[in-house]
Amino acid sequence: MREPLPRRAAVTGVGVIAPNGASTETFWKSTREGISVLDRVTREGCEDLPLRVAGQVRDFDPSAVIEERFLVQTDRFTHFAMAAADFALDDAQLGRPETDGAPFSVGVVTAAGSGGGEFGQRELQQLWGKGSRFVGPYQSIAWFYAASTGQISIRRGFKGPCSVVAADEAGGLDALAHAARAVRRGTDVIVAGATEAPIAPYSMVCQLGYEELSTVDDPTSAYRPFTAAACGFVPAEGGAMLVVEAESAARDRGARVRAHLAGHAATFTGASRWEESREGLAEAVRQALKEADCAPEEIDVVFADALGVPAADRAEALAIADALGAHGTRVPVTAPKTGIGRGYCAAPLMDAAAAVLAMEHGVIPPTPNVFDICHDLDLVTGRARTAEVRTALVLSRGLMGSNSALVLRHGATDAS
Repeated sequence: MREPLPRRAAVTGVGVIAPNGASTETFWKSTREGISVLDRVTREGCEDLPLRVAGQVRDFDPSAVIEERFLVQTDRFTHFAMAAADFALDDAQLGRPETDGAPFSVGVVTAAGSGGGEFGQRELQQLWGKGSRFVGPYQSIAWFYAASTGQISIRRGFKGPCSVVAADEAGGLDALAHAARAVRRGTDVIVAGATEAPIAPYSMVCQLGYEELSTVDDPTSAYRPFTAAACGFVPAEGGAMLVVEAESAARDRGARVRAHLAGHAATFTGASRWEESREGLAEAVRQALKEADCAPEEIDVVFADALGVPAADRAEALAIADALGAHGTRVPVTAPKTGIGRGYCAAPLMDAAAAVLAMEHGVIPPTPNVFDICHDLDLVTGRARTAEVRTALVLSRGLMGSNSALVLRHGATDAS
């Protein structure tokens, strides 16, 4: 008797809210064209802080897409998550499970690093300025990094497996891996992703402790990884949510399979030990390729972590060469985040969304603001590059030492 084929995890929906576009379509158009939207921070209360440049989401009105009863009890990072989840579910053409009779078939996995800093700051100001009676009851939950998972599941009626990944910036990719494994174990659908909203006074003051943070005040030069002028990264808000489901179920209902989550691996090398991240990141890539049954030369594009710190950039370039061999210096590498900022846990999710779209459109987006590369990489700069993209590798590292690698395959890739 033949063993049943394993359930493959497929991406059927993509939802993005980013500094360069408050919808998936505008995000991709801006990303493909290499438009940089980095600018001086304009958020109230942040004007005098040494962090001058960031990627802000400017064209997003949460009240237009989220019910008032959820708005009042959630922070901006959860507003992003709920809206992006709606976009992804609509893209996947999934109805509401509670009315379809299958609420336990859908779960939620998110990752977050900064949590609800804006909401928390506002309530603490009420506490110290007016007294405890002026602090709202949602202060106890809105700041928490698990808030987005909880609120998405409550709002949409999802009663399947729900979880939160706490794994540094690399947790964004790890959330997708958790989703893929839940699907392989039998869950029909997982809504997975990460969003962040770190552009608020309290959150920004906390970030000032990161040595890797750029305090350059020129938006065109504040974030330039893989160059001799690299001076750190700039933060961003926004993020992406993906619908991950069993490929067989998706095809049965006539859904478009946009990509496959083929392989993933994670390692840990310690906080700010960038030289050591070379070995850790390379090992994550090797193990992700092994899980995906993918040869190094099959990788058509690498979406780089691109921290913007010279030692970290060098370690990443060497890790790509270590893991992919001779192909590592020839494969196109891109880092679209240099045009929108590095959104902590959300950064690799926006990269994963861009990778899915790049495979669909046969276009590798460029790396904005970067021209004079000082590493042995085929970095795509200036303008997008037309290419057949069947397999993409997405990389992520966290400031506290996590490393993660994800292999995505085109949705039309043969199961064999």
